[in-house]
Amino acid sequence: MSIPLLQYSPTTQNQRVEGYEVPNEDTPTIYRSSAATSDADIDAIIWAGYRQIFSEHLIIKSNRQLGLESQLRNRAINVRDFIRGLGKSEVYRTQVAETNSNYRLVDITLKRFLGRAAYNKDEEITWSIVIGTKGLHGFIDALLDSDEYLENFGDDIVPFQRRRFGDRPFNLANPRYAAYWRDLLTLQYLGGRSFYNARTSGDLTTEDIRRAIPANFMAMAGNIITGERNYQRTIASVTSQIKTLEIPDTSREVTTQQPTVKPTPVALPYRYLPGNRTT
Repeated sequence: MSIPLLQYSPTTQNQRVEGYEVPNEDTPTIYRSSAATSDADIDAIIWAGYRQIFSEHLIIKSNRQLGLESQLRNRAINVRDFIRGLGKSEVYRTQVAETNSNYRLVDITLKRFLGRAAYNKDEEITWSIVIGTKGLHGFIDALLDSDEYLENFGDDIVPFQRRRFGDRPFNLANPRYAAYWRDLLTLQYLGGRSFYNARTSGDLTTEDIRRAIPANFMAMAGNIITGERNYQRTIASVTSQIKTLEIPDTSREVTTQQPTVKPTPVALPYRYLPGNRTT
């Protein structure tokens, strides 16, 4: 039995309120298959789908999904199925899902499939549980079959950022270069080598290695840390030792006779004695 979806409270974001802006370059272009009348229109829909789901960083020839493109051109599938196929592709799994933690994967996927960021940490936790129980494909199906997706995009509209105000577009956020991805690359580079081998044979800093093997480092740090001390007991122990401490006598007995200076009688001339006359 699958775990039911947790409840979370949505917050007021830009896409949940009506906008009154004058159309400008930030206004999203809506690509709709029902309005496509030529092959060029279908090509534009396919390009928009790649740009939204794969982002501009992954739009390369080797990442094209020719089977999905052919089915969409022949109207064998609708736009929603095309987007579903891109989300379940090997490219999205290896280049987006595997390079992020579940929390960041939730945030990126919500931005690309629902056109909005995660409401809060509760929603990230909720969808992370779905990823942990149903996998990436189950997560993609849950989003595309949700009421929010159907109400905003239906079966024939390519998802887009529903409201953009001041920030960069969602599909320009690179999914790979976060702390999680850097730590993963460092761990793959270490390849099970010891701390000494990695430190002396590579160009990594100590901080990089500590992030790569946090369990070993924390275990080592735990052995170094001393236990908690009772300072009151320590003070009492030191005080009692001071009270009973006998200070050794370090003075020395004097055996050498000290020289003494005795007064020497001086015979002064008689005439110098006061009160006596010399003549």
